[in-house]
Amino acid sequence: QVQLVESGGGLVQPGGSLRLSCAASGFTFRLYPMTWYRQGPGKERELVASINAAGGSTNYADSVKGRFTISRDNAKNTLYLQMNNLKPEDTAVYYCIAPMGRGQGTQVTVSS
Repeated sequence: QVQLVESGGGLVQPGGSLRLSCAASGFTFRLYPMTWYRQGPGKERELVASINAAGGSTNYADSVKGRFTISRDNAKNTLYLQMNNLKPEDTAVYYCIAPMGRGQGTQVTVSS
Protein backbone atom coordinates (compact mmCIF):
# COMPACT_ATOMS: atom_id res chain seq x y z
CA GLN A 1 0.00 0.00 0.00
CA VAL A 2 1.44 3.34 -1.08
CA GLN A 3 1.88 5.79 1.77
CA LEU A 4 3.19 9.34 1.59
CA VAL A 5 3.36 11.24 4.86
CA GLU A 6 4.28 14.91 4.85
CA SER A 7 5.64 16.77 7.85
CA GLY A 8 7.40 20.00 8.71
CA GLY A 9 4.68 22.53 8.03
CA GLY A 10 3.70 25.26 10.43
CA LEU A 11 3.40 28.98 11.04
CA VAL A 12 6.35 31.14 10.06
CA GLN A 13 6.95 34.85 9.67
CA PRO A 14 7.68 36.37 6.27
CA GLY A 15 11.34 35.86 5.42
CA GLY A 16 11.52 32.72 7.48
CA SER A 17 12.33 29.15 6.48
CA LEU A 18 10.76 25.72 6.74
CA ARG A 19 11.84 22.27 5.62
CA LEU A 20 9.12 19.88 4.53
CA SER A 21 9.67 16.13 4.50
CA CYS A 22 7.72 13.35 2.85
CA ALA A 23 8.25 9.81 4.05
CA ALA A 24 7.38 7.27 1.35
CA SER A 25 6.56 3.59 1.69
CA GLY A 26 4.78 0.83 -0.19
CA PHE A 27 6.65 1.32 -3.46
CA THR A 28 10.21 1.44 -4.77
CA PHE A 29 10.81 5.10 -4.07
CA ARG A 30 14.16 5.33 -5.84
CA LEU A 31 12.61 4.43 -9.21
CA TYR A 32 10.10 7.25 -9.46
CA PRO A 33 10.12 11.01 -10.00
CA MET A 34 8.49 13.00 -7.23
CA THR A 35 6.67 16.30 -7.05
CA TRP A 36 5.57 18.88 -4.52
CA TYR A 37 2.28 20.62 -5.21
CA ARG A 38 0.49 23.25 -3.18
CA GLN A 39 -3.01 24.64 -2.94
CA GLY A 40 -3.58 27.97 -1.32
CA PRO A 41 -6.89 29.32 0.00
CA GLY A 42 -9.15 30.05 -2.94
CA LYS A 43 -6.45 29.09 -5.43
CA GLU A 44 -5.97 26.28 -7.89
CA ARG A 45 -3.44 23.56 -7.26
CA GLU A 46 0.06 24.63 -8.31
CA LEU A 47 3.11 22.53 -9.12
CA VAL A 48 5.91 23.80 -6.89
CA ALA A 49 8.87 21.59 -7.73
CA SER A 50 9.72 18.23 -9.20
CA ILE A 51 12.73 15.94 -9.12
CA ASN A 52 13.71 12.91 -11.18
CA ALA A 53 14.26 9.47 -9.73
CA ALA A 54 18.02 9.81 -9.25
CA GLY A 55 17.74 13.34 -7.89
CA GLY A 56 19.96 14.90 -10.52
CA SER A 57 17.31 16.91 -12.34
CA THR A 58 14.91 19.39 -10.78
CA ASN A 59 12.29 21.87 -11.93
CA TYR A 60 10.60 24.74 -10.14
CA ALA A 61 7.66 27.05 -10.54
CA ASP A 62 8.78 30.56 -11.40
CA SER A 63 7.19 31.79 -8.18
CA VAL A 64 9.61 29.78 -6.01
CA LYS A 65 12.82 29.71 -8.07
CA GLY A 66 15.80 30.81 -6.02
CA ARG A 67 13.91 30.35 -2.74
CA PHE A 68 12.90 26.67 -2.65
CA THR A 69 15.03 23.57 -3.10
CA ILE A 70 13.67 20.09 -3.73
CA SER A 71 15.83 17.09 -2.86
CA ARG A 72 15.54 13.42 -2.03
CA ASP A 73 17.33 10.75 -0.06
CA ASN A 74 16.65 7.46 -1.79
CA ALA A 75 18.33 5.51 1.01
CA LYS A 76 15.79 6.94 3.46
CA ASN A 77 12.81 6.92 1.05
CA THR A 78 12.29 10.58 1.81
CA LEU A 79 11.54 13.66 -0.27
CA TYR A 80 12.34 17.17 0.97
CA LEU A 81 11.42 20.75 0.21
CA GLN A 82 13.62 23.45 1.73
CA MET A 83 11.74 26.73 1.68
CA ASN A 84 13.60 29.97 2.35
CA ASN A 85 12.56 33.62 2.28
CA LEU A 86 8.94 32.61 2.67
CA LYS A 87 6.24 35.04 1.59
CA PRO A 88 2.58 35.31 2.60
CA GLU A 89 1.62 34.09 -0.88
CA ASP A 90 3.38 30.79 -0.10
CA THR A 91 0.62 30.01 2.39
CA ALA A 92 -0.94 26.74 1.25
CA VAL A 93 -1.33 23.07 1.93
CA TYR A 94 1.72 21.33 0.48
CA TYR A 95 1.35 17.85 -0.98
CA CYS A 96 3.94 15.24 -1.79
CA ILE A 97 2.98 13.39 -4.98
CA ALA A 98 4.22 10.18 -6.55
CA PRO A 99 2.95 8.78 -9.85
CA MET A 100 0.72 6.38 -7.92
CA GLY A 101 -0.58 8.55 -5.10
CA ARG A 102 -0.27 11.58 -2.85
CA GLY A 103 -0.06 12.40 0.82
CA GLN A 104 -2.57 14.15 3.02
CA GLY A 105 -0.68 17.41 2.92
CA THR A 106 0.95 19.70 5.46
CA GLN A 107 -0.18 23.26 6.14
CA VAL A 108 2.27 26.10 5.69
CA THR A 109 1.16 29.52 6.90
CA VAL A 110 3.32 32.58 6.36
CA SER A 111 2.13 35.49 8.43
CA SER A 112 3.38 38.14 10.80
